Amino acid sequence: MLVILSDIHLGDGTCGRSISSSAFYLFGDRLRELAFGASWRKDGTYRPLQSIDILLLGDALDPLHSTLWLEPEANGMQLRPWSDVRLPQFAAKLTQITRRILTQNAAAVDVLRRAASGELVSLPPANRQGQPTQRSKVRLPVPARIYYMVGNHDWYYHLPGQAFDSIRSEIIQAMGLANTPDPFPHEAADSAQIQELFSRYRMLARHGDIYDSFNYDRQAGRNAATLGDAFAVEMLNRFPLEIQRQLGDQAPETLVENLRELTNVRPALAAPLWIAGQIREHCQDCSVQDRLKAIWDQMGEQFLTLDFVRQADKWLKLDMVDALEVLLKLSKRAKFNTINDVLTWLKHKMWESGEISFARNALKETAFLDKSAQFIVYGHTHHHEIVSLDSTGTTPYPAAQVYFNSGTWHTYYDLAVYQPKAQKFVPYQVLTYLCFYTDDERRGRKFETWSGSFA
Repeated sequence: MLVILSDIHLGDGTCGRSISSSAFYLFGDRLRELAFGASWRKDGTYRPLQSIDILLLGDALDPLHSTLWLEPEANGMQLRPWSDVRLPQFAAKLTQITRRILTQNAAAVDVLRRAASGELVSLPPANRQGQPTQRSKVRLPVPARIYYMVGNHDWYYHLPGQAFDSIRSEIIQAMGLANTPDPFPHEAADSAQIQELFSRYRMLARHGDIYDSFNYDRQAGRNAATLGDAFAVEMLNRFPLEIQRQLGDQAPETLVENLRELTNVRPALAAPLWIAGQIREHCQDCSVQDRLKAIWDQMGEQFLTLDFVRQADKWLKLDMVDALEVLLKLSKRAKFNTINDVLTWLKHKMWESGEISFARNALKETAFLDKSAQFIVYGHTHHHEIVSLDSTGTTPYPAAQVYFNSGTWHTYYDLAVYQPKAQKFVPYQVLTYLCFYTDDERRGRKFETWSGSFA
């Protein structure tokens, strides 16, 4: 049995809240149920699983959304995700952020560690009749092999070098990973372990960031920062800090605290709506409102003059993520209400057309074309979906090819569809996981997916 999770985005607490540890406890309960169900075989007998595979398909940890990137070094050096990764200070900064993430999310991470050690899942043994001996005091531990692949928020763990090996060793120890300290894979070709896993389950899986030009540079590859990194650090991470620095006590404390959740707003292009709504709700002083807008404008100007941004040297096509750059240019010259009108139109146009889906990219994968993969799995979009790609036979499973998106585990502040210009957001938490089976597990079932929300 293989369980795939992606886009958990465990952060260090400086830029929005991670999903609560209760989601991991719930996942632990479901993992026990899934393991028991998978132990029932196609012939109706019960044979307990000996192990479980779990794949973290990118952005499990999120060192990008951290205000520590904005803190200068002791010598005054300013480090950013796009700084020279060969600098010793770069690895030191990543170590600092990673350790804080693991500490901040210790309870959640411990669920994964206990799954790996066999402490989390255990099953009753089978009797001679091929049935579970439910009254037996003996329980069979079922350890999980947990594999970590990187995405666009945690690509730093793909960097080579001894300093980064040390960081990965700490992550492996804390999470109980089956990875080695070598660079965590971004593609299946990066790891013999991952290739064997995908071959066993007849699948291809990747984070999917390679299909998002705002968050992946095809020329530079995955060991390089992107415009998405710059926007996250210089705009989203910085905004609450700049308000505190420039306005001090004039900025209501509740406003500053709520703006720290900016990185959790969905859709991401609704960021100005969130900002406008928070300002209207928590700041009644019109002069302060104008100053808040001026801070955003000032930051936008600084962002556009960054050498890293200027070197991008091109406009990106207008899709859901790339609209962030349009958002920034609009905010320089428009009132928030004008931005709201434009973004509401953009959201309706793009989401109704289904542009959020990466399903069509699956049709171009070699593993799809040569039929070596029955299942294609991406993450990244945070949009869980199942799309039938092809079927070359009369039976539903052996010849069927299906695309899945693994969704997210995330705290959401979701824009309400009723009167969106009113800038109302509904908070809740989301978790999705995909399950795949081999041989006769789960009575011969091939896959199942689970997605839930709670508040």
